[in-house]
Amino acid sequence: GPGALRAKPAPGRPPKLSSRHRAKLPELLLRGAGAWGFETDLWTTRRIATVIQREFRVRLHRAHVGRMLAELGWSCQKPERRALERNEATIARWKRYRWTAIKKTRSA
Repeated sequence: GPGALRAKPAPGRPPKLSSRHRAKLPELLLRGAGAWGFETDLWTTRRIATVIQREFRVRLHRAHVGRMLAELGWSCQKPERRALERNEATIARWKRYRWTAIKKTRSA
């Protein structure tokens, strides 16, 4: 009958990480990478996979971690690279005086 013709999607493999663990993951990540013993406070999918393995004893591939973070509403972020010796006052002064002097202007 018509019921037999309806689509029956395959359920697929059950998730390794339970919904309770998924809900707890953002809380763990908000502590920062330094709290988990990493040198910098930058999260990578490999580091997050390590935290998941430590906390929940579940091994996930880093590509799957990226997809899971997107489902949780997290997005990729890259920190701005700036020199440690950067002097904001000198840069502002250069922009105000030197840049305006050398900047091209429209010809008449």
